[in-house]
Amino acid sequence: MNTPMRRLWPAVLLALVVACTERAPVAQEAPAPAAGAQGASSAAAPAVAAVGGLPNFSALVEAYGPAVVNVSTIAAAHEVSDGQPEISPDDPLYDFFRGFGFGGPRGGRAPPARGEGSGFVISADGYILTNAHVVDDASEVTVRTTDRREYRAKVVGIDTRTDVALLKIDAKNLPVVQVGDPHGLKAGEWVIAIGSPFGFENSVTAGIVSATARSLGDTYTPFIQTDVAVNPGNSGGPLFNLKGEVVGINSQIYSRTGGYQGVSFAIPIDVAMNVKDQLVTTGHVERGRIGVTIQEVNQALADSFKLSRPRGALVSQVEKGGPAADAGLKPGDVILAVDGHDIERSSELPPLVAAIKPGKQATLTVWRDKSERSVRIKVGELQEEPAVAMRDAKQNGEDTGKLGLAVRPLTGDEREELHTTGRLVVEGSDGPAAIAGVERGDVILAVNGAAVDSVGAFRTAVNASGATVALLIQRDNAQIFVPVRIDS
Repeated sequence: MNTPMRRLWPAVLLALVVACTERAPVAQEAPAPAAGAQGASSAAAPAVAAVGGLPNFSALVEAYGPAVVNVSTIAAAHEVSDGQPEISPDDPLYDFFRGFGFGGPRGGRAPPARGEGSGFVISADGYILTNAHVVDDASEVTVRTTDRREYRAKVVGIDTRTDVALLKIDAKNLPVVQVGDPHGLKAGEWVIAIGSPFGFENSVTAGIVSATARSLGDTYTPFIQTDVAVNPGNSGGPLFNLKGEVVGINSQIYSRTGGYQGVSFAIPIDVAMNVKDQLVTTGHVERGRIGVTIQEVNQALADSFKLSRPRGALVSQVEKGGPAADAGLKPGDVILAVDGHDIERSSELPPLVAAIKPGKQATLTVWRDKSERSVRIKVGELQEEPAVAMRDAKQNGEDTGKLGLAVRPLTGDEREELHTTGRLVVEGSDGPAAIAGVERGDVILAVNGAAVDSVGAFRTAVNASGATVALLIQRDNAQIFVPVRIDS
């Protein structure tokens, strides 16, 4: 570039900046939220203004940022053998330790693992939603608000199938979020996330919806895919639309390095609220099932079954004696709709069926012999293997509460895999049981020398005990008695 052009270049740049500024559109306000939204406050949602062609989220963040909390956890110490430190992927130092490969003492007890995540307040009396993987296995959960107040939180319940957890803190008049409708989301729509990535509390990131109803192998959650920057520590935080409504819970990222790479996934808020309602009401989550194995319909299969185009869920196997078999479904049937809800991809079928209350009748639209037909089916119940609600005995009157144990029945496959005759497994250990050394995953064989084969029998045996309960448990391939002293 010659000397005269060098002198002119700053003026040219200034002219370009002035020209762009003059062409900036007038700020526009987003439409007001729908009335009656769950968790909505009485105030109207803040407007999201467009500045220079881009949205300005500051009013939204100012209004709802205080309802977003930091969730920190401490997990109980446990045995280690490989010398590697136990650090949660949501811990701010996770990548640091993983990169250096530092190990702790070989053998013995590992120090308590610490983790961090995010959450948001859904009711002014202290109910908070977060991810199950943030608080799963935690012996202590602390919630910190934007004004730096800290509360010891109780895990009301977790559901690992959807990765949703419900917490409760002893507080009143808390700021709350507005709950929106994720079904209205469209690819390309602006959304923002607020959370604690790498421990930086109340960080705000923005992006667009990349896709909806995305299946990630966990077939019971139709994830919202976005390009919002979500990193370790963002887990459990809210995903907002431009109306200031929460439409999802940030849950997972796709990454080759452990950090953000432009693909993140959120649990639709309606799925999370359904889980929350069931955990509060019954302490567990019910899901429907029909007993079929399905696969995607590609062009070749569509041609084979004379479908006009690839769509629906192809039934490849029918469980003997299951609801589908009783209804007359056969391998080769293509399920096109459930109660009028069209199915484009096979991944859409499991969430639809799971949302139906067990025992209810559903109508399937099925393609068979080159034509559609309707099939009535009585929906069965999906056995919830990993789901557990940790409820306080004083609230629900359960006799097992005085031990601090949450237990569930083992499935047949689990019993075979564990090589055990036991029928109950510990899902959560707190209070006296935790102090005595009972851990999650222990199989309970007997109480005070008497075998127990159901949750009811276990409660009855504990209720009939004195000040100390002797539990016979199986851990790995060994059986041991563990005496648990009951608090008076």
